[in-house]
Amino acid sequence: MAKVALICDTHAGARGDSLVFNEFFMKFWEGTFFPYLEENNIKHIIHLGDVVDRRKFINFVTLNSWRTRFFDRIRNSGIIMDVIVGNHDVAFKNTNEINAMDELFHGYNNINVHTSPIDIEFGNVKLALCPWINSSNYSSSLEFLNNTKSKILFGHFDIAGFEMDRGNVSHDGLNAGLFSRFYSVYSGHFHHRSSKGNIHYLGNPYEITWADYNDNRGFHVFDTESLEAEFISNPNTIFHKIFYDDTDQDMEYWNNFDFDKYENSYVKVVNLNKTNTYQFDYVMDRLYRASPADLTIIDDVIDAPDITDEVVNETEDTMTILSKYVDQMTVDVDSDKLKKLLKSLYVESLEMESD
Repeated sequence: MAKVALICDTHAGARGDSLVFNEFFMKFWEGTFFPYLEENNIKHIIHLGDVVDRRKFINFVTLNSWRTRFFDRIRNSGIIMDVIVGNHDVAFKNTNEINAMDELFHGYNNINVHTSPIDIEFGNVKLALCPWINSSNYSSSLEFLNNTKSKILFGHFDIAGFEMDRGNVSHDGLNAGLFSRFYSVYSGHFHHRSSKGNIHYLGNPYEITWADYNDNRGFHVFDTESLEAEFISNPNTIFHKIFYDDTDQDMEYWNNFDFDKYENSYVKVVNLNKTNTYQFDYVMDRLYRASPADLTIIDDVIDAPDITDEVVNETEDTMTILSKYVDQMTVDVDSDKLKKLLKSLYVESLEMESD
């Protein structure tokens, strides 16, 4: 019996090379992921794409952190890692030829980068690996998928009908029927963990945006004997919501409240009822002293008794706002294509903002 750790969409350098998010990522790797691998003697990792966040460059501070605390630790632990190139790893959208992995992993003999589909053998089981499919490799990738003898497939796929994040379904992409011949398909790309039939989106290891709030993240361990993947939860969260209601919460409640856990976190205080100004100011003062990375107050909701997580998320979830705007448009337009275009422009704007 052999086991391999499955990770994907690690997005090194996310949120404009935020040091807060980088430390949050490292908290998972150093506190959960590597200790689990060491405890269970797991010596193989398959990364299902999007190692880095931006396609065209990487910040030197980010690179140093990931090299010394992630890639070096893999090598020093005697772990082999197979990496499938994802869409964020390639410099150009129509080819996998120039990619961050080939440029970054020189000197790491334990890391195998795959820019083309390939079959590997692990634990007496043949596994198919398929990187990001684009216009230049579309025909060869489909030929591989139709002819490989492997029954277990790992890839970085854009498959229609799956949630990119909760409630946000992708209507474009590959037809799920293309993968019906496989026993199991494990994919990166979409950050929400979900399964439908034999296709399993693994989800990314940690929260990156507010769309990830309260959506359990982690990694998987694939067993070559059972041919199943076990989910290992990430106990850390960076996004938090505090619902303030002083008709129900008195000073004793707040005196016993753990404010310290919000250090370097993103916090939203949802003001449901504020009748005691002194108490509210006390709560906010304690929160600011805890040094959150970001603190947002959502006010004027007293007359909205049916406030939901979706409403709260809209305050910072740009794509949710854009998506709802498109849905409310009265002009004759293909809303799905427009949403996809807006998302592409939004992602590119984030890349430019970090330049």
